[in-house]
Amino acid sequence: MADRAMSVEGVRRRNLGEVLRLVHEEGAQSRARITASTGLNRSTVADLVAALAEAGLVEEREPDQTKRVGRPSPIVASSDDVVAIAVNPEVDALEVGAIALSGAVRARVREEADRLLTPEETAAAVARIVEGWRGRELAGKRIVGLGAAVPGLVRAADGVVRLAPHLRWREAAVGELLHEATGLRVAVGNDASLGARAEHLFGAAEGHENAVYLNGGASGIGGGLILDGRPIGGAGGYAGEWGQNRPGIPDDADRRAPDGALEDEVSRARLLHALGLVSADDPTLAAALAASTSAAVADEVERQRRILATALANAVNVLNPSVIVLGGFLGMLVAADADGFDAAVRAHALSAPAEGLVIRPAALAEDRLLIGAAEAAFAPLLADPLADPPA
Repeated sequence: MADRAMSVEGVRRRNLGEVLRLVHEEGAQSRARITASTGLNRSTVADLVAALAEAGLVEEREPDQTKRVGRPSPIVASSDDVVAIAVNPEVDALEVGAIALSGAVRARVREEADRLLTPEETAAAVARIVEGWRGRELAGKRIVGLGAAVPGLVRAADGVVRLAPHLRWREAAVGELLHEATGLRVAVGNDASLGARAEHLFGAAEGHENAVYLNGGASGIGGGLILDGRPIGGAGGYAGEWGQNRPGIPDDADRRAPDGALEDEVSRARLLHALGLVSADDPTLAAALAASTSAAVADEVERQRRILATALANAVNVLNPSVIVLGGFLGMLVAADADGFDAAVRAHALSAPAEGLVIRPAALAEDRLLIGAAEAAFAPLLADPLADPPA
């Protein structure tokens, strides 16, 4: 009897997670649509929604009475008051955001850095920011966890940053440091892998089961893979390090770094140098590139586009994605001439795996990594919404 009770409770917990995940990932929807999507009966869905509402994870509201005849079903939406803290350390800044379960960005700050922060300094800064928010922007909100998107190799098993070369972090227990500083449950992942997850759920790769995502930031180029609808991390969680590949460069005149990796040639720092800028966030860099009339800037953009196109053609041949999403400054390179860049990739790729391929800039813009980090923090909640949080 006890085993049966545990089995029934286990099924209920899974169903609670399924309903919460549905409204979180696909947005507010009616009970009727939840019933159709889950295959559960109406009374079961009503019970599950009531339990989630009592826990403060969803809210129900009346539907628009003008949209349909008959008795419309109540609308269920993820709570705006349940949030995850998202962290993205970079070489030039620390970004921290508070992302609601509903998807709303409740708070965000970017603190510029004139030197590299240590893992310990990063954890202390995050704790300071979160503590300030608790008394203001997040007063009365439930913080369920913290996700960190780190530009480096992150061990999947325990969130240890094995190597973040541009930050000069090595074998850093970042998850442990953040937990000790904030008291929150912490998930740590590679920034580009988390960005890929965000774009697949909510952005430019939504609806695509096979996607390649490359992120271009101040720390270089990272990547993430979605194959058959599943994020691919590899044996240790290190898959997707596109920036460390040696690119094929047909014209030696295009080479700037002898025996350099892709991120040495296709580089945010080189774009800033061409523009005469020391640093800039993504919107500022994009605006500067769009406004520039300098021939030197145009030449550098075209050089980087040529090299990036050959690298992406290799990804097309090996992985046969239906979409390639480019975040950060890589998306800006595409925006300079989207049709021309598409043609350049196809010129180097086999025609069969390139059929149906689309290449897009990231749709979530500067929020992509923070949203990805928040998704990592939300994962335990979505798996078991009513579980007691760890001490």
